[in-house]
Amino acid sequence: MTDLAYATGWRVVRVLPERVAARVFTAAADAAVRRDGRGVRRLRANLARTVPPDTDLDDLTRAAMRSYARYWLEVFRLQDMPRERIIKGMRMVAEPRLRAALASGRGTIAALPHMGNWEHAGAWLAANGEPFTTVAERVEPASLFDRFIRFRSALGMEVIALTGGERPPFDLLADRLLAGGTVCLLADRDLSADGVPVTFFGATATMPPGPAALALRTGATLLPATLWFDPDGWGVRIHPAVPHTDVAQMTQALADAFAEGIAAYPADWHMLQRIWRDEPATAAAAEPAEPAEPVEPVEPVEPASCPPPAGVET
Repeated sequence: MTDLAYATGWRVVRVLPERVAARVFTAAADAAVRRDGRGVRRLRANLARTVPPDTDLDDLTRAAMRSYARYWLEVFRLQDMPRERIIKGMRMVAEPRLRAALASGRGTIAALPHMGNWEHAGAWLAANGEPFTTVAERVEPASLFDRFIRFRSALGMEVIALTGGERPPFDLLADRLLAGGTVCLLADRDLSADGVPVTFFGATATMPPGPAALALRTGATLLPATLWFDPDGWGVRIHPAVPHTDVAQMTQALADAFAEGIAAYPADWHMLQRIWRDEPATAAAAEPAEPAEPVEPVEPVEPASCPPPAGVET
């Protein structure tokens, strides 16, 4: 039923006029904010740490949910988007940093937070003749996982499953980097028990060690990138490359770059999950449980950072 719902929604959204579809997704985002479910409360709590105390959190949360809805709308329609629009709609800040890394032949790791439309950023890279590899968390049902793998593959990405493969994803990614390839990983939320403690907006969070460990293993350039939505397009900033030191320092450098980008565009940070260690596991742990919220979108197949190999110090 889950796979059928996504397949039906995907098909309908692709045939609707873009403005009509955008109004539908905006209305769904506003409805989710009015319901104030767990995901929205978590998003609001996360955003509160990223902005000055006098910020109107109601307006910011509404804008962030609309941004998240725009992400999903574009995911469903991205395969039909003309290549020219994918390329020309992107405004890239400090693009020479990326071009220099790609031309070095040493391999490039782009580490991103859950900001803007990371799927579009990948499509932009592939449309510019730069294929890359990423990792996706395996979910059930398998048919839904396969559907998202086909979607990303059609955009020019090589997708490796986080679990269930013949070889560990870390080893496969290392092979791609040693061959001079490019790897893109979401890196602001830890999906394992091996997260690296970092200071993030003044409090302790954990982030995945994979990007830093890969850079140290292969000698690849590690580039943080932050993303946002423009009214009629997309923006990406390529931050300075992270110096090769150790996993802890390099992961902290990623966290610092992510914090800088999020502070500039907080409404485009789509983080509806727990990040900081000093918070309860739910956004409103003391409140009674709520029924499932079908309107509020959840990422079913998330590109994921890979865990480090056994023995890597974090």
